[in-house]
Amino acid sequence: MIAAQAALETKMLLRNGEQLLLTVIIPTLLLVLFSAVDIVDTGTGASVDFLAPGILALAVMSTAFTGQAIATGFERRYGVLKRLAASPLPRWGLMTAKTLSVLVTEVLQIALLTLIALALGWSPHGNPAAVLLLLLLGTAAFSGLGLLMAGTLKAEATLAAANLVFLLLLVGGGVIVPLDRFPDAAQSVLGLLPISALSDGLRDVLKDGAGTPWGDLGVLAVWAVAGLAAAGRFFRWE
Repeated sequence: MIAAQAALETKMLLRNGEQLLLTVIIPTLLLVLFSAVDIVDTGTGASVDFLAPGILALAVMSTAFTGQAIATGFERRYGVLKRLAASPLPRWGLMTAKTLSVLVTEVLQIALLTLIALALGWSPHGNPAAVLLLLLLGTAAFSGLGLLMAGTLKAEATLAAANLVFLLLLVGGGVIVPLDRFPDAAQSVLGLLPISALSDGLRDVLKDGAGTPWGDLGVLAVWAVAGLAAAGRFFRWE
């Protein structure tokens, strides 16, 4: 039942034009544009080496947080979640299916973006296990926050808030603009955001060849535990 529901969730997500815009088109355009045109000073080295890890982090956020929050919010509004909750599929099974759908979509996103970045001259290196751990914790953190938003706000409010948060974190989360371009006081706050921890951690490993970024993993773990616990406590099915 979980596998069937996960397959259905994935098909619905990939058929949704707005979801495709968020999960595929926007990250791809940003990667190509900012790699080809010298708009933002990304420091030494090729721009794509700085941008690719940040765009991968953005892809995770767009699927696990923004896309999931909007889709789940409207499913809740139209009574879909209420009906599914009354089906033989248990509620934890539905949440598991949604999580699997997010992971499948992310695999497709990351594969596509990696191929594009390699074509643009990206030369990644580092520990694949550390990259995988960062992506999984990032997914858990954003998924918890997305479900919390979808389960507590009205669908229209979720739509507006999720897109607004996406834009704000795109600008201030170290995805395209390095955090050291911001004032010192702002850096200390922005560095604690999940998108900043994910993008910086991926950049440390894939660009600089660093070992396991325990600090960034710790930030993501805190967000993941807090977000998922809050979603489990406050999520309303109706």
